[in-house]
Amino acid sequence: MKKIECVIFDMDGVIIDSEFLHKRAYYETFISLGLDVSDSLYKTITGSSTINVFQRLVDHFNLNDDPEDLVLQKRSRYVNYFEEDPSLHLVDGVEDIIKYFYNKGITLILASSSSMPNIDRVFDRFNLNQYFTAKISGADLAASKPHPEIFEKAALKGATPKENCVVIEDSDNGIKAANDAGIFVYGYKNPMCTDQKLTNADYVIDHFSELKKYI
Repeated sequence: MKKIECVIFDMDGVIIDSEFLHKRAYYETFISLGLDVSDSLYKTITGSSTINVFQRLVDHFNLNDDPEDLVLQKRSRYVNYFEEDPSLHLVDGVEDIIKYFYNKGITLILASSSSMPNIDRVFDRFNLNQYFTAKISGADLAASKPHPEIFEKAALKGATPKENCVVIEDSDNGIKAANDAGIFVYGYKNPMCTDQKLTNADYVIDHFSELKKYI
């Protein structure tokens, strides 16, 4: 691998252990709509933007609801959980690896399917803004993961050729997006998120400290 000059992080499940909050907010919204969303169907939408999720489900279940209204319902539930949960924490080892990369002069970019208000909420709560050059929300883009647009844009924001970038992802949709963007991707096996296979990652890690051997 060539010298790494830019590391592109996903957020949910990579920087913060918030997947369970998202899942809880989603399923409460599903229940309110009378939807029976199976585990296998939910797995296929993990890592996608919220608007993309509800657009797919509106089509899948032939609903008359406006996807944008459903996004607001889910987001309201998530925000309440986020603000009321004092135990919410960063993924083990991620703060250390962020500081390690930053101190090496590596450019750090956040590329998340979460909305920018959710991204800012996490970054403000855990004081992460100082380390990152740019933050990109997939909710603001034309296409969502697994489309590669978000990572193509991240490389541009990092002013770094793709061959000198790596992505860190915990979802199969995110890994496919990185694959299709032509960027080397580390799959992080988050113990809180066991339904993702990570088989298309270029390399799978169990802990962020492993990255110090390669970057």
